[in-house]
Amino acid sequence: MATNMGFRLSKQRKVILEELQKVTSHPTADEVYDMVRKIIPRISLGTVYRNLEFLSSKGLVLKLGAPGAQKRFDGTPEPHPHIRCEVCTSVADVECEVEVPTIPDSCTSGYKILNTNVEFVGICPRCQETQQ
Repeated sequence: MATNMGFRLSKQRKVILEELQKVTSHPTADEVYDMVRKIIPRISLGTVYRNLEFLSSKGLVLKLGAPGAQKRFDGTPEPHPHIRCEVCTSVADVECEVEVPTIPDSCTSGYKILNTNVEFVGICPRCQETQQ
């Protein structure tokens, strides 16, 4: 269960990470919990939440979502663009090359840039059908 990052993953963290890496749906913590319970039936929702936060803090998963919105998780930690439905909050990967914007150091107000998240917001096809 060792990783190349200098720490070990517990069985629970390893299962959570593996299950998250199997899907492209960008599940919520509740959805990850439902997936992981099939393998570890006695795991608690709180444990899943804490471990998702840990995996996110270590850069092994991406935590996605607008401020105040329910967070979704992505098992592909490399930065890549997403598109989020404003109605149902589903998230998908953008399946084409998108140029990531950069900002000159003179415009960062002294911030050290750590990451760039590109997220497009729209209405998914399912919600468009519902609205018509």
